[in-house]
Amino acid sequence: MELRHLRYFIAVAEELHFGRAAQQLGISQPPLSQQIQALEHELGARLFERTNRRVELSEAGRLFLDEARQVLAQVEKAADVARRAQLGELGDMKIGFTSSAPFTSKIPKALYAFRQRFPAVHLDLKEMSSRDVAAGVFDESIEVGLMRPMPLPEGLVVTELLREPLVAVLNASHPLAQGSEAGLYMAQLADEPFVFFPRSYGSGLHAQLLSLARQAGFTPHFTQEVGEAMTIIGLVSAGLGVSVLPASYQRMRIEGVVYRTLLDEDAITAVWLVQRQHGNSAMARAFAELLVEGAR
Repeated sequence: MELRHLRYFIAVAEELHFGRAAQQLGISQPPLSQQIQALEHELGARLFERTNRRVELSEAGRLFLDEARQVLAQVEKAADVARRAQLGELGDMKIGFTSSAPFTSKIPKALYAFRQRFPAVHLDLKEMSSRDVAAGVFDESIEVGLMRPMPLPEGLVVTELLREPLVAVLNASHPLAQGSEAGLYMAQLADEPFVFFPRSYGSGLHAQLLSLARQAGFTPHFTQEVGEAMTIIGLVSAGLGVSVLPASYQRMRIEGVVYRTLLDEDAITAVWLVQRQHGNSAMARAFAELLVEGAR
């Protein structure tokens, strides 16, 4: 039995006339009659009661009609699923992101726009370090990544979505917090204890902080190392040190903490969209296009 047999049968069942059904199907009547007879022979059941004056569905034909319609509807659904998956309109997409990426307004807006445009796509969001984001895109455990700048393996491509300044995170009662609303220089933090991500965490910010400190003539003294930016801010609030974070974290208003823009020339960080150079899915391409469009 082939799908065309079902289509032929449904056409005759709806028209109850072989001539009109053949015209609707774009074939001549004799082959249509032969195909219906072949279907009846295969089923071992008479589907139509035929007389010289009319064609009627038999009881077997009436029951078979409902099932045939369901089969064709399921086939159409399966074809539609395949087409939409090819176009990136449904399925699952794994996205890795560094914890600071969602704090930039453009990225949540792009995620919302993607959900509105492709409601059948399930976004599986994974919070990761920048190093793990790069590794996940490379080994294809995630499709796209949002990360801070750091060296990448060959085969990955980067689109810079945005740049933002780095800010010093200070306890509100710290002497440097007074009169520094216009900003301060990294060198002014030279004697301060730092609360920051551990080197092993794989944050692109760690190497940048060391570079800025070297340019300012000192090596930072890390007294507390934690893996979460919110914990860093909390420890600064508790008076355990100072820190340096992307300016987007200023949206997190925590009592006892102030943020001061770093005035050093290189105190700028970025958010990267990372993809594989080849073999990206249609979903990943659509998501990337929305992000890039939102970043303009």
